[in-house]
Amino acid sequence: MTDPAVQERELDRVRRELANAWEREGETTLKLLRAYPAEQSELRPHALSKTARELAWMFTLEQTLAAAAVRGEMKLGGGVPPAPATLEEVIAAFERGREDLLRSLRGASEEQLEGKVSFPTAPKTIGEWPVPEFLWFLLHDQIHHRGQFSIYLRMAGGKVPSIYGPSADEPWF
Repeated sequence: MTDPAVQERELDRVRRELANAWEREGETTLKLLRAYPAEQSELRPHALSKTARELAWMFTLEQTLAAAAVRGEMKLGGGVPPAPATLEEVIAAFERGREDLLRSLRGASEEQLEGKVSFPTAPKTIGEWPVPEFLWFLLHDQIHHRGQFSIYLRMAGGKVPSIYGPSADEPWF
């Protein structure tokens, strides 16, 4: 049997690490979103690609899924909600979603963090994810999409900010 004090410290560590990672990475994502030229929001690099606005919307959707997973409210089905009409609205929704997720994470109970969610694990395959693993998966996917978005930003003529290190537009030295 695990000592309740040890278990509580572990829960605090998991909660803190997840909240800190989502806060830090969300700030970087927000910096990239704000750098994007709004007049280029419909840029679509390829017929199979999302527009920049639709890709930016993915960040908000992932935060919404993460917050719902923490609260035990995640339900699959119904499709993906459409992106707002403007990039400015997408950014505002991202900011609201980010605050909601961080509040949910910081206030998560033991039961919530020990829960599981159903989500695709492969094509046409739904599997069970422990909530913390699902949150890390979503955060890594946000980082992946942020890399895509930085390419859109460059193609749109915007200045790519520093993400994990200097960029051509934001050198450190």
